[in-house]
Order: sequence, then structure tokens, then C-alpha cells
Amino acid sequence: MTRRRATAIASVLTAAIIAVVSLVYTQTQPFKLPELPAITPGYYAITEVIDGDTIEVNMAGTRERVRMIGVDTPETKKPNAPVQCFGPQASEFAKATLSAKHVRLEADPTNDNRDRYGRLLRYVYLQDGSLFAEKLIASGHGFAYTSFPFQKAEAFTALQHQAQTAKVGLWAACMPTFKEGRWQSNDL
Repeated sequence: MTRRRATAIASVLTAAIIAVVSLVYTQTQPFKLPELPAITPGYYAITEVIDGDTIEVNMAGTRERVRMIGVDTPETKKPNAPVQCFGPQASEFAKATLSAKHVRLEADPTNDNRDRYGRLLRYVYLQDGSLFAEKLIASGHGFAYTSFPFQKAEAFTALQHQAQTAKVGLWAACMPTFKEGRWQSNDL
């Protein structure tokens, strides 16, 4: 084979390889990672709604129970205690509003970090910026829980007074009483 012929064959083979590589490259889509839902920094995924005033969130791979500051809903799961009037409705309201959502948690500087059961004590904010405890109280699904100090006590008490006056939620369906320094619903 002559040198000229070898050069021509090499040129044709190089052109063919370039053409095939170009064709394959333009025909295939580059690898793309699947799109994940946008999560605002500082928000935590709710892994479980325990009841009306307690949730569980995923904090960096650890499941953490969170008790909402300043609100108390009628009991549904307290050991050795009966289910209270409007407890199931409060739990369902929380589940409907919070399940599979992300929330922002905020501590209160005048309150403890954890309660006697080891749960984090936090305000729970929805992604629209609203405070979930305010929704519970205003809709009559819970009481302002003022037995312990917290910064929003006055606002929560005012919301409860409005719900009580308007007879919404448990204020219409139950017979709440003020016992042992806090409002409680009657047993079912």
C-alpha cells in the first residue's frame, strides 16, 4: 500500500468516526437528574401528624416529635385517658392541613426547648407564613394553652375569645371547662 493510499484511508476512517460520534451525540439526551420538589431552606418534612397539637418531622434524617407552643387540642391518644369532645375533629383538621407538608419551626425564647415528654416545643409555620396554632384556635379546634409563658399568649387568648364568642368548633359542639389552670373539653 502506498503512503498516499494509507493517508486517504485514514482520512476516510477519521471522517466516518467523527460522523458516527456526532450523530450519536446529537441523538442522545444528556443525563439529567430527576427534578425534586423545591423545599425552602429551614423547612422540615412532616413525617406524621400524631394528633391536633403534636407532629413528627424529619430533621436531617432523625424523626423528631414536636409539640406546638401555646395550643392544646382535645385528647385522642393520651394513655389512660378517654377521647375528648372534638378531639377526633382536631386531629383530622391537623392531618388535612399538615400531612405531607413542610413546615418551619420556631422556638420561643420565653419557653423551654422540650416538654416533660422530650418533645421539641415549637411554633409551627406553614409555607404560606401562617402559624398553625392560630388556625387551630381561631377555628375552634383547640384552646389557647396559657399555663406556660410564651410570647404569643395575648394574641392566642384573643383568638380563643373570638372563637368562643362566635361559637365555632368545640365551642358549639362541646362543654369546655376551665380546670387546673387551662381549658379542657369534656369526655365523649
